[in-house]
Amino acid sequence: MRAHRTWNPVLAGGALLAVTALVVTGCGSSASSTKPAATSSAATSSAATSSAASPVSSIAAEVPAAVKAKGTLTVAADATYAPNEFIASDGHTVIGWDADLAMALGQVLGLKVSMVNATFDTIIPGLASGKYDLGMSSFTDTKVREKTVDFVDYYEAGTSFFVKSSGGPSITSLSGLCGHKVSVEKGTTEQADAQAQAAKCKSEGKPTVTVEIFNDQNAANLALSSGRADVAMADSPPAAYQVKLSNGVFKLSGPAYGTAPYGIAIPKNNGMAKPILDALKQLMANGTYMKILEKWGVQAGAISTPATNGATS
Repeated sequence: MRAHRTWNPVLAGGALLAVTALVVTGCGSSASSTKPAATSSAATSSAATSSAASPVSSIAAEVPAAVKAKGTLTVAADATYAPNEFIASDGHTVIGWDADLAMALGQVLGLKVSMVNATFDTIIPGLASGKYDLGMSSFTDTKVREKTVDFVDYYEAGTSFFVKSSGGPSITSLSGLCGHKVSVEKGTTEQADAQAQAAKCKSEGKPTVTVEIFNDQNAANLALSSGRADVAMADSPPAAYQVKLSNGVFKLSGPAYGTAPYGIAIPKNNGMAKPILDALKQLMANGTYMKILEKWGVQAGAISTPATNGATS
């Protein structure tokens, strides 16, 4: 997943035309250089979010002085992963439920939020260097990542396969990828899983998996619609969203696998994990969290007990 969009320190060093127009979620893809989107205010969130999220002085007081002095949280997201994070029709504003949640967190903390579109595998290094304050881009919380950043877990998702409805292969598990071309986004668990399966297929004497790796999920989706790939992989919410947008041209294939937590990525030991965790708990308690998920149709992955660095593997 890109929820299983996991950052890997090794990996980081006619009808179809209509579908193509749908799956490209905006002209500002993460393959371009990092560029800022609009700084948030109550006006940039949904009305429901804005009315429910407001500053909580006790939580705002937990924000480290250095962050408070800036007054703005710079939040990085690879905006090619609708409905989690993608580019609005204006061509530059990062929207999606991660963006809505980031803005609501900022409101509780008494801080503005600037959403920045960044290539996925540059976000965690950017956090480590101090370029970004938070990464909200469907990151999976894993023990390996926790060596580099802290996570506040806020959602659960799995990995899904999707194919063309007409003529697409039936893929119900990773083993079903043998002999097929699969499109994945660079730096994700999907890439790692597909490459590991390719090696396994070969070792078992089966046709290998041809893994097509792209800089962003938009390109991976286009590879499927154009016929370059037989199957695409993505986290369960974006995969379901792309299937919905395709108006029957794509379909999910088999069940999702590998459910794991999404984590808000935070520079290691910088003091922001506690205020982010407490702000998230506040949004859960007052109903804002669920309203955001329901707005985007992703409430199936909601959690009730957020944690810091809660990875199990």
